[in-house]
Amino acid sequence: MAKGGGERGQLLPVSADDGKGNGGGGAGDDAALFKGSAMTRRGAFAALSYMACSVLLVMFNKAALSSYNFPCANVITLLQMVCSTCLLYVLRRLKIISFTNSDPSVPSDSLFFVPFRILLRTTPLSLAYLLYMLASMESVRGVNVPMYTTLRRTTVVFTMTMEYFLAKQKHTPPIIGSVALIVFGAFIAGARDLSFDARGYAIVFVANITTAVYLATINRIGKSSGLNSFGLMWCNGLVCGPSVLFLTYIQGDLKRAIEFPYLYSPGFQAVLLFSCILAFLLNYTIFWNTILNSALTQSMCGNLKDFFTVGIGWVLFGGLPFDLLNVIGQGLGFLGSGLYAYCKIKGK
Repeated sequence: MAKGGGERGQLLPVSADDGKGNGGGGAGDDAALFKGSAMTRRGAFAALSYMACSVLLVMFNKAALSSYNFPCANVITLLQMVCSTCLLYVLRRLKIISFTNSDPSVPSDSLFFVPFRILLRTTPLSLAYLLYMLASMESVRGVNVPMYTTLRRTTVVFTMTMEYFLAKQKHTPPIIGSVALIVFGAFIAGARDLSFDARGYAIVFVANITTAVYLATINRIGKSSGLNSFGLMWCNGLVCGPSVLFLTYIQGDLKRAIEFPYLYSPGFQAVLLFSCILAFLLNYTIFWNTILNSALTQSMCGNLKDFFTVGIGWVLFGGLPFDLLNVIGQGLGFLGSGLYAYCKIKGK
């Protein structure tokens, strides 16, 4: 593992490059997943880690916002940022992790552990992260879990668009076809959603746009900043934390949160604790997966994990009456996700 500024070796993979030029795991780890594959074993592990964290985080956020009817989504976002930033500070102070890719041009012992010029350079990424967090958290509230995951699958279209405009990246016909199938399935499923909520749907689509911008910005800025995944998360916390705190204060969310009747309930506190831990792990795996693979692959991983999110969410939270057309639409979406994964693994 990379070492920076005399630190001990990192306990977790932090970037696409470990200083050896091979992606962090030696020749064997960076070998193709299959012959002709475009995804390495390390990339596949990053994708699976992201999917596991994402499924669990949606469940805990949904439990806090819907089961306990917690009225302040922005307060949860603030708690997640504070916990993430504090944990990063402790790990960095103990020299368990580094915030850089062992690049000597990026000193790591400045006032904020990263140079101020790098902090300014990552500001667009931090602002994109802020919008992504606020929109994603609010979007969970107004839509049942199965339809939430179905509508979120259309993020891939926005991601492909952003990748084209920001990086001029084009995709092959099989990839475009699999994405089209996902979107087609989402529209079929949404057309028969008997619990339709126009405001909830609109917020989900706003979350899709902010997610696409965030992932494309990671791909564009993250690889050139000299920071690893932990460093990018640290910058996000420094820039976004004060903004979210100010937002929750002027909206009166902090007062409502203090007056929340279940605030001292052990069950609710456990839900918040796991939500904060999973948010940290999710942010880390998003950076790791996007940098190792691509922004579009990150979006598609979000689609593949939806199979488990839909099933668990349907059982735990309900909210979506059975409808054959809805099931067909979701099935088409999962089929499109599977086709994309096949094309990615085969290097097409």
